[in-house]
Amino acid sequence: MRDAALSPARHADAQPHPRVAPAELRVGGLSRFSSVDFPGRLSAVVFVQGCPWRCGYCHNPHLQRRAAAAPLSWSGTRDWLRRRRGLLDAVVFSGGEPTVDPLLGTAMAEARAMGFAVGLHTAGTHPRRLHEVVRLVDWIGLDVKAPLRDAALYDRITGRRGSAHRVAESLDIVLRQARDYEVRSTFDSAFLDDAALLDLADDLSARGVRSFALQRARSPERPDPAAARCGPTPPTLDALRRRFAAFVLR
Repeated sequence: MRDAALSPARHADAQPHPRVAPAELRVGGLSRFSSVDFPGRLSAVVFVQGCPWRCGYCHNPHLQRRAAAAPLSWSGTRDWLRRRRGLLDAVVFSGGEPTVDPLLGTAMAEARAMGFAVGLHTAGTHPRRLHEVVRLVDWIGLDVKAPLRDAALYDRITGRRGSAHRVAESLDIVLRQARDYEVRSTFDSAFLDDAALLDLADDLSARGVRSFALQRARSPERPDPAAARCGPTPPTLDALRRRFAAFVLR
């Protein structure tokens, strides 16, 4: 676990505004072919640069910093996608945290105009922007990290105060407006024990979540989940399966 000082929360969508508005989506990376990031579709994954949270098990820590210059251009990525029409089904926007970028909706609309389905991976950090783009998205993977009623635990995982409230707003948007979705959580025994995981599952089920995925924590610093991640136990997994119409363990 990496200790991170808790920073005061800004408004859910308040971000420092650069003096000059960015010209295009800041792309931190591109996966050219994926069969696992959008259920049932072959997709390219566009990784957006920047994330306001500092989760200890982050899989892409190099994408956390909202750098002034992105490694890739969206215009170049868009041109490459145009040449892949008919070969790929979808474009997934991931991160980092894609909803941090004010031009996410523009990029999504351009992907749709090329004939691609659009997917979104988000931790729910910016509910207002999620509300703005949800109509452009065919499938959403929403990351819920801890029981939403346990604000202190949520803040300990993200390293930022007020994070659970933002995610609760985003979950409401997904359940009301998303065409299709999956709620997923990462199991890291440094943060969640079986009791907290079941508390999270009860909370999600009570809110109406029907599709839930549990992911074992992996990070560049600790690539072997078996070495430091015990559990959840078989009885806990059985209990999770009973709570959701669709459940998967990854």
